[in-house]
Amino acid sequence: MKRSTFIRLALGASATLGASLPPLPALAESGTSIEGAKPTVKDRSLQLEIERAIEKGLDFLQSKQDRDSYWSHPEYPAISALVLTSYMCEPSGVMKAKPPEFVEKGYNYLLNCVKPDGGIYGKELANYNTSVSMSALVAADPVKYASTLSKAREFIIGQQGHYPKRNGQSSPYEGGVGYGDDGPHSDISNTAFAIEALRQTRDTHYADVSEAKELNWDAAVAFLQRCQNHPEYNKQSWVSGDPQNIGGFVYDPLESKAGEVTLPNGTKTLRSYGSMSYAGLMSYIYADLKKDDPRVKSVYDWTLRNYTVEENPGMGLAGLYYYYHTMSKALTIYGAEVLPIVGGKQINWRQDLALKLINLQSSDGFWVNSSGRWWEKDPVLVTSYAVRSLELIHPGI
Repeated sequence: MKRSTFIRLALGASATLGASLPPLPALAESGTSIEGAKPTVKDRSLQLEIERAIEKGLDFLQSKQDRDSYWSHPEYPAISALVLTSYMCEPSGVMKAKPPEFVEKGYNYLLNCVKPDGGIYGKELANYNTSVSMSALVAADPVKYASTLSKAREFIIGQQGHYPKRNGQSSPYEGGVGYGDDGPHSDISNTAFAIEALRQTRDTHYADVSEAKELNWDAAVAFLQRCQNHPEYNKQSWVSGDPQNIGGFVYDPLESKAGEVTLPNGTKTLRSYGSMSYAGLMSYIYADLKKDDPRVKSVYDWTLRNYTVEENPGMGLAGLYYYYHTMSKALTIYGAEVLPIVGGKQINWRQDLALKLINLQSSDGFWVNSSGRWWEKDPVLVTSYAVRSLELIHPGI
């Protein structure tokens, strides 16, 4: 039975319950929204279009499940986890309340990827695969999967970078998290996935929460600072604080996937770019920094100055759907509604991104990027990013 038929039979076409991941603890300031909140619907017509786009996307994903129950690559459970999270968070709530057989099989595949060390992965990219898989398990039932999540938490916490000093200097990768392969290479993307998974599971049901291991959050925040172009908090030589890049994030303390910028005085700085800046914003919030913290305010201001849904700022089309996915998560947990972008224009980011994604969807229900960077020519991965973005947007339309 197709997913769309399943939902119609269960609740009928009017179901709009707004299923989501469990809400985070409220942010420090009043008036901020968190995932799981249900704002008053302002544009039911657009909301219905979003529901239809999600439905078509999920029908496509169902058609692409392998006979062995995974999606795309058996060695990379993160892709299947993104798909499964999309099913658990679809707006009607029916799939979460009564998962069909193909979804149950997908979760059984995910559990078969659990390793003795608690990680959830195939042969490599252990942190990435484990973190994304944890989000899928939380989306389904954090109580049912509490034991698996508890062990996965300890595994992720064990991935936090701890490196010996060289010439009396700490490694710039200290405190961050990388893919989980050999080598001291923490980065913002993996650190953000790890922090997100740890926050989502922090209050789930463990046998003894008081004895549970915890991330060194101070070290994690220090790593985040070393990836942000903010001279007050980051003293590395490449940090300039120039108007174009100040507040934004790069990939890791020594590299930007967007390259370098030569400033008018001839010095070079690493270029801040979109997807990593939203990953940094999201990570700061999950690390309990307040919205008026200079580091949070600075990256948020960077996103306002560089707001667009036409490209991944600084990267063009490379990583575009990952950018949409990270943007929608970050702005949702930040509590952003209308964005006061440069020039005094007020942007309803949810409406803007929803219309962009609806227009980009193929007639067969999938999305795919013309740029193959970071696997974005895989329609399963990209469709999962797009569907999750629309699911986050849906309650606030």
